[in-house]
Amino acid sequence: MRKKGNGKRTADWRRRDPFYERERDRYERPIPSREYILQTLEAADGPLNLEELVERMGARRVDPDALSFRIRAMERDGQLVRNRRGGYVPVSRLDLHRGTVVAHPDGFGFLVPDDGSDDLYLAPRQMRQVFHGDQVVARVTGVDRRGRREGAIVEVLKRNTERLVGRFHSEHGVQFVTPDHKRITLDVAIPAGNENGARHGQIVTVEILRQPSLHQPPLGRILEVLGDHMAPGMEIDIAIRSHGLPLAWPEAVQAEIAGLSESVPPAAKRGREDLRMLPLVTIDGADSRDFDDAVYCEPKPKGWRLLVAIADVAHYVRPGTALDEEARARGNSVYFPERVIPMLPEILSNGLCSLNPDVDRLCLACDMYIDRGGRILRSRFLAGVMRSHARLTYDEVAGILVRRDKALRRRHRALVPHLENLHAVYRVLRRAREKRGAIDFDTTETRIVFGPDRKIEEIVPVDRNDAHKLIEEAMIAANVAAARFLGRHRVPTLYRVHAGPSADRIEDLRAFLAELGLSLGGGAQPTPLHFTRLLREIQGRPDAHLIQLVMLRSLEQARYSPDNIGHFGLALEQYLHFTSPIRRYPDLLVHRAIHHLLWRERNPGPKGRGRGSRRWPRVYPYRPVDMQELGEHCSFTERRADEATRDAVDWLKCEFMADKVGDVYPGVISAVTAFGIFVELEGIYVEGLVHVTALHNDYYHFDSTHHRLTGERTGTSYRLGDPVRVRVVRVDLEERKIDFELADAPAAAKREGRGPRRKRRRRR
Repeated sequence: MRKKGNGKRTADWRRRDPFYERERDRYERPIPSREYILQTLEAADGPLNLEELVERMGARRVDPDALSFRIRAMERDGQLVRNRRGGYVPVSRLDLHRGTVVAHPDGFGFLVPDDGSDDLYLAPRQMRQVFHGDQVVARVTGVDRRGRREGAIVEVLKRNTERLVGRFHSEHGVQFVTPDHKRITLDVAIPAGNENGARHGQIVTVEILRQPSLHQPPLGRILEVLGDHMAPGMEIDIAIRSHGLPLAWPEAVQAEIAGLSESVPPAAKRGREDLRMLPLVTIDGADSRDFDDAVYCEPKPKGWRLLVAIADVAHYVRPGTALDEEARARGNSVYFPERVIPMLPEILSNGLCSLNPDVDRLCLACDMYIDRGGRILRSRFLAGVMRSHARLTYDEVAGILVRRDKALRRRHRALVPHLENLHAVYRVLRRAREKRGAIDFDTTETRIVFGPDRKIEEIVPVDRNDAHKLIEEAMIAANVAAARFLGRHRVPTLYRVHAGPSADRIEDLRAFLAELGLSLGGGAQPTPLHFTRLLREIQGRPDAHLIQLVMLRSLEQARYSPDNIGHFGLALEQYLHFTSPIRRYPDLLVHRAIHHLLWRERNPGPKGRGRGSRRWPRVYPYRPVDMQELGEHCSFTERRADEATRDAVDWLKCEFMADKVGDVYPGVISAVTAFGIFVELEGIYVEGLVHVTALHNDYYHFDSTHHRLTGERTGTSYRLGDPVRVRVVRVDLEERKIDFELADAPAAAKREGRGPRRKRRRRR
């Protein structure tokens, strides 16, 4: 205890800080913990400046520079706010919310709070000071007429945009760049001398010199001229830079991989189970270059032995290395039409970690025993060395197993019995899938076919044959086995989770189905089996596509999480991603967890305490909180990749339709909104908008529950899944938008009820 200037005694902070022991273990000269600082401010009657805070905590003797640094870090992280008089207040005391800005292309936006509470609406004026993705603190200012909480930005904590890509404009001495990213609506001013040789209309990369504020636009300088607006391949370069996809390999990564070769060194094979005599094969698309999974199957008295061997990426990519940091930042490989941005350098993704035929490769294998009911009776994991006996394509395997092509069967005669075994185990796994109620929506994937000068010749559907499904079921089985293995040992990991639909979505879906004379079983909490039964019930109906679309949109999006809540779509209680560590970081994390457990089994040490090794330490390096952060990050990079590829494909489709203005096509309504209907052209797989103002002379009202627009005067309706004929009227490459208009009175337009009442003739 010591006396204050007024004679009162204050306790030393070390006795009152509940986390002092932790701070002492971390730092040679400890300072008050964040928790104690917040606790002190919460207990105060009002804001405290730094000197008052130090006095209240009893921390006069701590390093003032270190304490100031911690206070600033707490400001930056949104835990504290400093007022104009220099007083500090916890965010929780001011009804403030910390979160991420999500911008809308129309200029407004939302704050998505970190605490999971309802979003705050941010008006266009508020959005003038931030970019999409910025982290801010905002206060609630009221509720708008639609019942949404409105917010005002108090402080920007972290800027998300340091560079962007867009189109350079130079008009009447004014220079600016219009961002290509749809969610960035602020033009960036380019001062004279900062244009770096760019010409009007060119696509450029801009470095932000001054972030936006309420009174000033963002300021930037041009770093790179990507090229002219319509240059071939420009759409991918724009998507990469617009979404901030890492492209170049840092020097530290290049230094780490400099010593790698195409062959596995003999020392790396020691201590591994030898699988080279098993006829493992890879089955992939004809244009695949990285092969990360191989399969083998043999019959057993009561079922089958199914072995799924996965490239052992974890052997080469170790935690804490520059290579690992870059793989984590990328999160996943990104697949554009005819171009890939890989998660790992080519020496690994297409070399050492690719299960190419007739070469030795390290693998982590899942060895499963599956009974005749499709159940995994037991499984084990092993670190092995393998040699792929063939690189097969989906079409070849389908030709051997389904079409029974004689030439293909002769060419691969040694492998045909093993492929037949794979087909047999696939059939039982498929039956088990159907029995448990896994949801299978009939969706169409497409592929862009390029001609000379990278111009699109056509967009074609990708047919899924039994070979695709065979590999899919084998990978799902291995993923389930890995989830059970890690769950049994209570190791923190990332699960691939898919939550069931919310109560609101179920209610809307039931209202929609009721109008069609259908129902969804399961009461308030339907299971995947109830969805599957409904899908079977609607087969053959003319509106089956419509019903399926509405059912699909009622479901949540899958994500990565350390909390195992199961996978609703696959009707599985435990599921994760194990089978693609070359292209997905969560799979690499799963491999590290499995390797750690395998090492512990081999090296128990005295009383279960092993010494660890350089590669697999005895103490598992990931905590649950680490997995929480990694799950959020990997879910983000997955969405980022989807948005980037969608932008590039939308650009290509607009380019494909640019010379087709005025042409008429049949199509199907693929989405209904308050501002119009989206139509997908049949056989072309291109989507465009019929704006509500381009519909027939009437006022149309949007019914979100039944997914339709209905005319007020005529009763004409346009509903999701209805067929229409449309004319292409405009293609906007910059906005990636295609506008249609109805070509004639469509068959889809239906009269609801009896329509407007006609005047009765007066009786005479």
